[in-house]
Amino acid sequence: MPAPAAVQGQRPSVGQMLSMPPQWLAMYDDFITKNAGQVSQIESALRSLTYIIPGKAPPPLLVLKQQPAGRFRDAEIASESIHSLVQLLSLYHDGLLSRAASRLAAAAPARTAHARYTRFWSQRSALYRRVATTLQMVVYTELLCEMAAKRRGGERSRWRVVVLIEAVKAACRLLLLRITRSRPLVTPALPEREPVPEEGEDEIPDEEPGRGGYSYSLDARPAHEREWKMPRTGMSLPSLPDPSDISSYLLGRVLTADDIKPAGKLLNRVRGASHAAEVLHILAPLVYAVALARRGSSKSWAPWILGLSVECVARQLRDTGLRTTALERDEWQRRGWAMAWWTMRGAFYHNVTGGLVGGVTSRMPGFVAGILDDYQYLWENYHFSTSA
Repeated sequence: MPAPAAVQGQRPSVGQMLSMPPQWLAMYDDFITKNAGQVSQIESALRSLTYIIPGKAPPPLLVLKQQPAGRFRDAEIASESIHSLVQLLSLYHDGLLSRAASRLAAAAPARTAHARYTRFWSQRSALYRRVATTLQMVVYTELLCEMAAKRRGGERSRWRVVVLIEAVKAACRLLLLRITRSRPLVTPALPEREPVPEEGEDEIPDEEPGRGGYSYSLDARPAHEREWKMPRTGMSLPSLPDPSDISSYLLGRVLTADDIKPAGKLLNRVRGASHAAEVLHILAPLVYAVALARRGSSKSWAPWILGLSVECVARQLRDTGLRTTALERDEWQRRGWAMAWWTMRGAFYHNVTGGLVGGVTSRMPGFVAGILDDYQYLWENYHFSTSA
């Protein structure tokens, strides 16, 4: 057998060089699939670090006097770049682990209603999957794009980018509304990450075999909380319920209507006024951004009142009969909590909330006050820092 080109002292061919990146990518995908737990912990740590250090640049005078020129000029962009990169990488990992979980059908855990619904549409429609992925990528990078636009072109360029991003998000959401045949949107539009069981994790028992083929456990838990491993088949019987709480055990295993309902029908279709309400809910952020761009300032009350009014009209038009499934109730509750972000936006923040936040910050310990001060800088200067 001839020796490889590298051994013979020859340069690798063009075909070999082109085949190396796909091989590296395949090795990376395999590593992520086999170490999903550790990867999730690293992602969480990096994400938490960017939350603690939002990245406010110090005043220019401090930079000129105490630090080398340009050292902290792009501090906020650097911090947000790390955050966006981690989010995009997590999105890629979600796709890898989702495919791995689908292949392990026998070990797939019971999914939530949100996971069932989003997975159904992601597998059924390639267009849904592409549009939802695009929407998620835009959401993860919108603040970074706003920062870069402000740094390069000033306020006018920033507002143009803000309106453009809100228009792209609205277009994606309207497309998702049409693809799902007028069913309300869920957030996020893609299935969330699910744990992938490691190969062979059920083949290594935690007990040492005793006489007669039976397995004895050194577990100190009560007998009804332990699993019993059958000696011949190797299968495990589930633990018994607590004798004093049989009712809760039985109620926890009762199937509901949503458990047996097809995944595509976990959300009801919107019609008439409810359809108009969903469209208004999608367009409300765009209307608010356009009004802010026309005013050129976030301190004016008119854009804030207009944006909040569109959102309130959408909530009033929505039919309460659409809250019949668990997924619908969860989504309406999430949207209700998202309304609180209006207290952190525009004129309301500059005239009401900002003073309250400043008063709370002054009474906090130094480390916590520094973090809140950094976030206050973002809330005051960037539109997408308070985007729901």
